[in-house]
Amino acid sequence: MFYLKNPLLIMAFPILFLKMDSSVHVNPLNNLGTFDNKIIQIYPNPASTVINFTFQGNNGQQHILQIYSFIGKKMMESRVQDTKLTVQLDENYYRGIYIYQLRDLAGRLIESGKFQVIK
Repeated sequence: MFYLKNPLLIMAFPILFLKMDSSVHVNPLNNLGTFDNKIIQIYPNPASTVINFTFQGNNGQQHILQIYSFIGKKMMESRVQDTKLTVQLDENYYRGIYIYQLRDLAGRLIESGKFQVIK
């Protein structure tokens, strides 16, 4: 049994005190270096006039796509019923980073990500 005289060692060396389970292996990256479970693909990124969202494996489910500015202002909300959605980046979209969220109809977050607008 290993006893610590100084509990600050737990904070200094946390990896020593983790229980390792070799039966669980989580690797979200496939061989190509992309995430396996991504539903949304966006292009072009960075964007200047339009941004396209394509949805993989929609299976007839309806989702809601929301876009927020980096300071949290909701820029757009749209119900997704197809495999592709194009958003016009009008004069309300300034240069910067924007966050998108894909939610189910109950409001649960399915996926989120970011894209850049350059104007």
